[in-house]
Amino acid sequence: MKFFFLFLIALLPIKIQAISASSYIVMDANSKRVLEGSNIHTSRLIASTTKILTGIIALEKGNLDDIVTVSKEVLKSTGSNIYIEIGEEIKLEDLIYGLLLRSGNDAAIEIARHIAGSMEDFVKLMNEYAKKIGMENTIFINSSGLEDNTGNGNKSTAYDMALLMSYAIKNDKFVEISGTKKKIVKTNYKTYEWYNKNKLLNSYKYTIAGKTGYTKKALRTLVTAAKKDDEELIVVTLKDANDFSDHKELYEKNFKKYNNIKLIDKDNFYVEDNIFYDNLYINNDIKVLLTSEEEEKITINYEIKKLDTYKDGDAVGEVVVKLGEEVIARENIYAKKEEIKEKSFWQKLIDFLIFWK
Repeated sequence: MKFFFLFLIALLPIKIQAISASSYIVMDANSKRVLEGSNIHTSRLIASTTKILTGIIALEKGNLDDIVTVSKEVLKSTGSNIYIEIGEEIKLEDLIYGLLLRSGNDAAIEIARHIAGSMEDFVKLMNEYAKKIGMENTIFINSSGLEDNTGNGNKSTAYDMALLMSYAIKNDKFVEISGTKKKIVKTNYKTYEWYNKNKLLNSYKYTIAGKTGYTKKALRTLVTAAKKDDEELIVVTLKDANDFSDHKELYEKNFKKYNNIKLIDKDNFYVEDNIFYDNLYINNDIKVLLTSEEEEKITINYEIKKLDTYKDGDAVGEVVVKLGEEVIARENIYAKKEEIKEKSFWQKLIDFLIFWK
């Protein structure tokens, strides 16, 4: 009888908890649509995934050919380092490689000092960037992600970190550096050979960028991006002991589930009921990842506002894409005035003769 009951139990459906993260998200990198997730707005320590923002600020604000002379500030660095030394001369670009491939906390300190003059001013810049990107539940206190002596550290959410990564991968140099598997760097002191800590670059062929993170309090954190054909996804896991395998599983599941549909072509943009403006345009195609069933539930609305006066490039409305009642994409609509060209002498003469003919 015992074996009979065991046999019946074996036939019952078993619910498997595939994702072990305390928080996770899968986001469409282009539309920022959330495809799936859990606790996506819960604030958590993010450890060295912080360095995504440190790296993108360095790329946008710095000169990659600048030579950085390592300062005494580097002695404050603990944890993961690339082991640069006081007085060593290293290119800013190579510091960013050390930051993103090896998660160098010493590199993070020197980048902050070089870009902003001090850690305090760099942190102000980080929080300004976060606000601009839309990271509403994020606060940075340093450029590395380490917690301070009180246990306080950089905090964010899975959703906010996905927004950050979607912003970062628009920068080709960030993708190039973050996606590099091996880098050799020479300075006036020594030669480094660095291998990327992001194992997903070797285990999942569609991975294009990413950043690992770990502290005893934050545990394992991972933010990655992958591209398959014309689909680009972001995956974030926070407090996840199985992060690399979870990322791979989430990518394969969602690449299989969704198709990238171009809903509006910016080169053939037209608003049928436009009566206020000469020409309307949008800056980007509207592409959204959708299942076959979802395609039938899409509605597109053109919301145009009448401005008494406007100039070329003014935003005059929005394209709003909804899946059912949920807004999944939106794009500003801009106005462009018709150019009135001065007629040449010969054209004026022809017009005159035609008029008196």
